[in-house]
Amino acid sequence: MANRKADDARTFLISVAAELAGMHAQTLRTYDRLGLVSPQRSSGGGRRYSQHDVDLLREVQRLSQDEGVNLAGIKRIIELTNQVEALQSRVREMAEELDRLRANQRRDLAVVPKSTALVVWQPRGKR
Repeated sequence: MANRKADDARTFLISVAAELAGMHAQTLRTYDRLGLVSPQRSSGGGRRYSQHDVDLLREVQRLSQDEGVNLAGIKRIIELTNQVEALQSRVREMAEELDRLRANQRRDLAVVPKSTALVVWQPRGKR
């Protein structure tokens, strides 16, 4: 993850990104308009592509040329991939939080295996 952030800090002009991705700069502009890739913008409005963007462009090209997926399908694949990555990140955060809570041995937190049982809890003083 830290490596990806370092790669994303380095940006390329559209001409360089197009060459790295093996496609024409106009194709990159089209993909930007379609929302397949969203490069950063310079203060003057020029597109700045990260290494992640270039990798994504290569994947778009592979899906299109090698797999025969149309651009709408590719856009959906990208959206779903981003959603899965976000959910995986959230699961990691929750697992870390659970580990932290377990390490602190909190007595007010109960981890219950998946069940159909209904548990009603009342504080001792309220019975």
